Amino acid sequence: MTDATFWLTRARELQALAANGLTYTTDGYDRERYHRLHALAVEMLAGLGGGRAPEAIADLYLPDRGYVTPKVDVRAAVRDESGRLLLVRERSDGLWALPGGWADVGDSPARAAVRETAEEAGYLVEATGLVGLYDRDAERWHHPPHPYHVYKVVVACRLVGLAPSVGREGSHGEISEVGFFAPDDLPPLSVGRNSPALVARVLDRLADPTGPADLD
Repeated sequence: MTDATFWLTRARELQALAANGLTYTTDGYDRERYHRLHALAVEMLAGLGGGRAPEAIADLYLPDRGYVTPKVDVRAAVRDESGRLLLVRERSDGLWALPGGWADVGDSPARAAVRETAEEAGYLVEATGLVGLYDRDAERWHHPPHPYHVYKVVVACRLVGLAPSVGREGSHGEISEVGFFAPDDLPPLSVGRNSPALVARVLDRLADPTGPADLD
């Protein structure tokens, strides 16, 4: 674990402790302590964020109120009849990822995967099962540090057809290109969204879907 990852993890834990404490405490002195704990977490993240102002850190990374839980990132694993994997190219970094993103309140994981694939890639799919529930922080996936603790839900989907009135060259404002890729010829991946290790595991599970879903 790098120094940055170590302190990022500690800052997230401090923020969660502060938010949880502020949710449940009835003692005024404890409330002051939890507010101070929150401020310390903000200062730590500001230091890790390359000099970003603490106010900006608080707005961007620490908006949670109430009991703090990990965020949920839902990704769709879709293959065509040739076994090629569907990927979308992110405008933000020019790299490729499984279709998906943050889960919306009110969406089930299956609906989120279907919706994101239609919006980002322009394909209609049907959710067929759970590939795995992964802890983004698990060392074996080699994801870079992230301000949030994230669970990644990868849903296997069957290709149904084209979404209506949507082009293949990036149907979504955040997506610039869409394509299917052979497992042994993947483009450069957006490692923050899905590391090569995670995508390799997803491909293994798609090739042999008889076993139980992965669980970190």
